[in-house]
Amino acid sequence: MPLPFLTSDRYADDSAADAEPLPYEEQERWRRPYRPGPWRVGGAALLLLLASYVLFSSLIIAMAGALAGAGVCVAAATLIIVAAVRLVRVGLWVSEEGLRQIGLFGTTTVLWSRVASVRTVQQPVRFLGLPRTVQGQAVVVELTRTEPLRVIITDRNADFLGRGEAFDMAADAIEGWAAPRGRARGAAQPS
Repeated sequence: MPLPFLTSDRYADDSAADAEPLPYEEQERWRRPYRPGPWRVGGAALLLLLASYVLFSSLIIAMAGALAGAGVCVAAATLIIVAAVRLVRVGLWVSEEGLRQIGLFGTTTVLWSRVASVRTVQQPVRFLGLPRTVQGQAVVVELTRTEPLRVIITDRNADFLGRGEAFDMAADAIEGWAAPRGRARGAAQPS
């Protein structure tokens, strides 16, 4: 079963490219130009496992007759499931309209007309989102007349830790989305 939210390929083969677009494809389509990494998917899977245990405990509590306690467990499991889904969606998404930076608690959308450059730089980056920083690479999006976006794509985050080649491909893809729109100049340049 194809999972289109996990891949940047729009069609599996060339014969499908000639087919009529589906009604939902005519709308603006945001896509992630890389696959979520094993650390991110593993963390979400552990959260879903925890949610299943909490739901099972709510069933046991409800069978014991404490419906208020079961309701609290169901609410907690719902929050855990929402957090797991949101964790998988975290990252940088692109479309014809612009860039969308999805975080765990917020989303920032920037139009391509506001993007001055997209480049890869060497700088201290956060290791798996923790406060500890290490030397690494990051994709930096510089905006016109404002401060740059918070760095979310690094070679040390949950999507690319231990997957250097995947980071390079993702950085090239993001820079490739910006280049035809006349916003990014040149290839990846370490500073």
